[in-house]
Amino acid sequence: MADLKYYDIILKPVITEASMAGIESKKYTFLVHPDATKIQVKEAVEKMFDGAKVASVHTMNYAGKTKRRGMIYGKTAKKKKAIVQLTAESKDIEIFQGM
Repeated sequence: MADLKYYDIILKPVITEASMAGIESKKYTFLVHPDATKIQVKEAVEKMFDGAKVASVHTMNYAGKTKRRGMIYGKTAKKKKAIVQLTAESKDIEIFQGM
């Protein structure tokens, strides 16, 4: 397992129509480092966003797609997505406000 710091875990938020619908129930979606565990994602969210208390974390792994350019085959990078459920008394995450 890689030695990951909390600022290396969360790569970027996922801004889609489905992920924006989950904000009403305090569910936030992030792209995270592929080697990150659920516990590391929970700690990273609580450290990066003040007042956020994580209730649960659900993760999904996406394998890299096979791409072809002429006769050369390659793969795109693999990804991992995490859906973070906050507790009822925690503060909202501010980067999603106003979207």
